[in-house]
Amino acid sequence: MTGAPADRLAVTELLYRYAELVDAGDFDGVGQLLGRGAFMGVAGPARIAELFAGTTRRFPEHGNTPRTRHLVLNPIVEVSGDAATARSTFCVLQQTEAVSLQPIVVGRYADTFARDADGWFFTDRTVAIEMLGDVSDHLLIDPGSLA
Repeated sequence: MTGAPADRLAVTELLYRYAELVDAGDFDGVGQLLGRGAFMGVAGPARIAELFAGTTRRFPEHGNTPRTRHLVLNPIVEVSGDAATARSTFCVLQQTEAVSLQPIVVGRYADTFARDADGWFFTDRTVAIEMLGDVSDHLLIDPGSLA
């Protein structure tokens, strides 16, 4: 690990905040969190929020959430001045009336960050899916498009 512990912690908390927002179904919040940079090539808060809203099923009867739990694991954060990188593993769990509690997708995040007077922020996030389970109650798109 490189960089001051406070900087590494601030970046790690951004990783966890993303998971919290997605699990809450707060896609506008996801757009705001990632919107100063790009998510898988999509840039801007509104466009990122639209991407999530258009691809992720939410359950109105359960608080309009996707009924998921995104676990961000093993984050490795490196800080150099006002720039940082992080790589981490993720595992998404889901339980619905149709899908028993199970992992539905596992993969890796590769992130870059910058710091300005307001603090640390995402500049880019890429997702590499390594294992794909039953996402039938999670995605509004064909999971084959993720391969």
